[in-house]
Amino acid sequence: MDKVVLVDESGKDRLNSDGSLKTLDKLEAHRRGILHRAVSVFIFNSRGQLLLQKRAAGKYHSSELWTNTCCTHPRTGEKPSETACRRLREEMGLESKLKEIFSFLYQADVGNGLIEYEFDHVFTGISDRSPAPDPAEASDWKWISLEDLEAALAKHPEEFTPWLPRCFPEVKRYRG
Repeated sequence: MDKVVLVDESGKDRLNSDGSLKTLDKLEAHRRGILHRAVSVFIFNSRGQLLLQKRAAGKYHSSELWTNTCCTHPRTGEKPSETACRRLREEMGLESKLKEIFSFLYQADVGNGLIEYEFDHVFTGISDRSPAPDPAEASDWKWISLEDLEAALAKHPEEFTPWLPRCFPEVKRYRG
């Protein structure tokens, strides 16, 4: 079963008494709403459009909602930058030079009795390639202007994952 790395509110790893990283089963962390490390990736094309994915129907939470290009949790001992590159390849079939632009803390009820409580590292990159998404991860994708995404988030927030509107203003400022 997948594990998540537990952190404090400043993003510092939590440690066991023996000095090893404190981890928890991913589903258990979401059931209990325990703070853990996450990664979100935003890929833009040369026209400034953002690549969104629609989460696959089989995802354990937030299925069939639109979200950023990809997101995940680092493996034990994996740097967030390594995680971002790995998951961009695995989820969307893309490679890009990525840059961490900020991190943020958020907590959200994501349905099915699950709570996301994450210290999220946000990365951006550029690609003009069409993605080749893993169907177990994403059921659809689209390029969208930041203005159109901002309008859609305001008009139909229920169509998006809860973390996207929370970090979008900062992503938009970075791209602005």
